[in-house]
Amino acid sequence: MRLTRALCTLGGVGLIRPAPGTWGTAAALPLGYLIHALAGFPGLVIATLLATAIGIWAIGREEAATGNHDASEIVIDELVGVWIALWPLSGGLWHAGLGPWVFPWPGWIGAFAFFRLFDIWKPGPVGWADRQPGAIGVMMDDVIAGLFAAVVIAAAAAIAHGVFGI
Repeated sequence: MRLTRALCTLGGVGLIRPAPGTWGTAAALPLGYLIHALAGFPGLVIATLLATAIGIWAIGREEAATGNHDASEIVIDELVGVWIALWPLSGGLWHAGLGPWVFPWPGWIGAFAFFRLFDIWKPGPVGWADRQPGAIGVMMDDVIAGLFAAVVIAAAAAIAHGVFGI
C-alpha cells in the first residue's frame, strides 16, 4: 500500500464497507481522546492542524495517482472534521483545569453524531466546499462540518452547564 493511500484511508479503515466515512469518524475518536489525554487541548489543536496539512498533501497525491476525486475510501478528512468537533470538549476541560483523562461521554456522542449529520447533509458552506476541486475541496467540507458540529457542541455544553442561566 502506498504511504499516501495508507494515510488517506487511516491505515485501511476507509476500505471498510458500508459507510467508510462513518468508520473513519469512529476510528478517529479514540485517537482524538488519546491526544487530548496525553497533550490536552493544545495538543489536539496541533494534531488537527498537522493532520489537515498531511491530509491535503496525501489526498493530492492520491488524486493524482488514481485520477479519482474524493474517493469514498479517503477518510483522513473525517478524522480532521471530528477532531474539530471535539475542540469545545477538550478546550472546556483544559480551561476548567480538569484532568486530561476526563472526557464526558455525551459530548463524544454529540461530536460524532453532529459531525456526521453535517458531513452527510452538507448544508450551505459544507456543500459548497464539497464541490470544490482538488485536495483542499476534499478536506474543507469536513473542516466546515466539524466547525458546525463544534458550534452545536459548545452551545449544548453551555446549556447543559447553565451558562445561559436557563
